[in-house]
Amino acid sequence: MSRPLNKIQLLESIQKQYTALEKFLATLTVEEMTYSSAPGAWTVKDILAHLVEWQQMFFRWYEAGLRGEMPEVPAPGYKWNQLPALNQSIYEKYRGLSPEQALAMFRESHHKTIEFIKSLPEADLTAPGLYQWMNRNTLMAYLNANTAAHYVWALKDAKKALKNKG
Repeated sequence: MSRPLNKIQLLESIQKQYTALEKFLATLTVEEMTYSSAPGAWTVKDILAHLVEWQQMFFRWYEAGLRGEMPEVPAPGYKWNQLPALNQSIYEKYRGLSPEQALAMFRESHHKTIEFIKSLPEADLTAPGLYQWMNRNTLMAYLNANTAAHYVWALKDAKKALKNKG
């Protein structure tokens, strides 16, 4: 999957990966959304909650940037080299969600993200380091990572979670 270079490519890439993920999700029962092929491994509903939290973290970073603040990225108390611990804390935060709640939250977060992208000027999406927290990255890079690229990962891991289902 190549990186999108403009808003249209970003939206098309997100739509393609979202559709593939939704197509897979439509085949699952509630029971399958809570099944894991290994003890302690994430379920499909856990994966959806993970997607939601990463999209919401992006919005917190963005809103802090608008206020002229420097958020702790990726999250308060975590550095980029501590992603396994951060992801575990996300799992703990959302593990009590039902599959229906996780799916509804995922769809709502996806819709919010799409509307946000549509509202942004192309120049804001492609400007390196628009806000201090971004370093030299673009909003498009962060948005792609938290949508299309993350959806590819989610589909792969969701299939893996169901791999050995008897």
